[in-house]
Amino acid sequence: MGKNGITKLYYSISEVADMMEVEPHVLRYWESEFPILAPRKNRAGRRIYRKSDIKTLQKIHFLLKDRRYTIEGARQVLANGGTEDTAEVSRAELEEIRTFLAQMLETL
Repeated sequence: MGKNGITKLYYSISEVADMMEVEPHVLRYWESEFPILAPRKNRAGRRIYRKSDIKTLQKIHFLLKDRRYTIEGARQVLANGGTEDTAEVSRAELEEIRTFLAQMLETL
């Protein structure tokens, strides 16, 4: 809530970048990489972020920075409704293949 008890409906890119602790160019890059993220633009052509956009950005930030997903991996998680199950299965399968290949390399 704002200081008058009124919540804002829209936030500028610099306000959101400060909230997320990233530079504005990172938000613009994520916008190009994640189709789910599409902030509106005002008459002057500047991005305006709604609370739903900020929640999406928080999910993206969590997946990329905290969970260390690649852009593609995070995109898949978001395409699955935000659940990591499919991505985790893929990661587990890749680890299995990696172990198998390492064992094969040792036998050669």
